[in-house]
Amino acid sequence: MAGRPAMYRGDRRRKEDQRKAKQEAKRARKLERKESGTSGPEMADAATPTDETTVEYVWFSPSKARTVTTESASPPDVPGVEDWMLVSEPPRTES
Repeated sequence: MAGRPAMYRGDRRRKEDQRKAKQEAKRARKLERKESGTSGPEMADAATPTDETTVEYVWFSPSKARTVTTESASPPDVPGVEDWMLVSEPPRTES
């Protein structure tokens, strides 16, 4: 007795039709944007800058292979860990 095929011909056709429809919709959106002179969604639009900037310092302990984020420039106070290294500091604001 032969095994059942994982995907029969009807599935292949349906999936191919779905793929073609998706590609056609993509082409239509692209053509519409080209005709209207607008562009698609931009990454810069998605991330809106806020006035509140968080001040975060990232510290790393090589002996424990651990990173900790703090809001102060002083090393974190963790019992048993004395070898903190500053990995990154907040960006400087130019005023």
